[in-house]
Amino acid sequence: MRKFLPFVKKPPFVPVIRLQGQIGAGARALNDAGLAPLIERAFTRGRPAAVALVINSPGGSPAQSALIAARIRRLADQKKIPVHAFVEDVAASGGYWLACAADDIQVDASSILGSIGVISSGFGFHELIARHGIERRVHTAGRSKGFGDPFRPETEADVARIEALLGPLHENFIAWVKARRGAKLAEGADLFNADIWLGARAVELGLADGLAHLQPFLEARYGAKLRLQPLGRKKGLLNRFGLALAEESMASIEERVMMSRYGL
Repeated sequence: MRKFLPFVKKPPFVPVIRLQGQIGAGARALNDAGLAPLIERAFTRGRPAAVALVINSPGGSPAQSALIAARIRRLADQKKIPVHAFVEDVAASGGYWLACAADDIQVDASSILGSIGVISSGFGFHELIARHGIERRVHTAGRSKGFGDPFRPETEADVARIEALLGPLHENFIAWVKARRGAKLAEGADLFNADIWLGARAVELGLADGLAHLQPFLEARYGAKLRLQPLGRKKGLLNRFGLALAEESMASIEERVMMSRYGL
């Protein structure tokens, strides 16, 4: 009955958005298109005391990381709603990019943070196919169209081109962290070499603000009567009927590989 009585003060509530998994364009991955309705709902339904982000991500696409974080910041600034991030196992690379969208970052002592860097990886199969007598035939219009082809030898020009892409992406990441963390970052510390740290050390370096867990932190800040409202993405029709199992399996394997970098 309380919600139908306009003059009865309602307890504060905080929507909780779980950002778990790899960041990318796939249907199962975290991306701006998939998360946009969720984020919009968190900031615009009722009058939340704050919005909480629960992060457990090894990273992924720089562009999707930036788009998601920008959407969170845009709505937080428009609505003047504080945002708190809580790191579970890992917030590395793009996962840490997402954490920096919050006004403060809380971690567990065993959380892994950092990896402020950019990576490009692949395979080279040219020697393998040559041993089996396979001839690679590629015809292109445009000098760079065959760039990155794993079935031909990598050249110095290829390496230079990749480095020319990775450098600016890394600078974008560094600029975002500095803009969001500012004077909190430890002076003189080498924070941008893609290293990783456990929670307590991340707090000492200014990459996080404290050792705290979601419910006790928010109740201490907004009161014991606080209501948490978990928000989740709806599964698509194909997922509900099990028709996307192959894509789900491949995405799970890729995510498992990324998590394994951090011993998880």
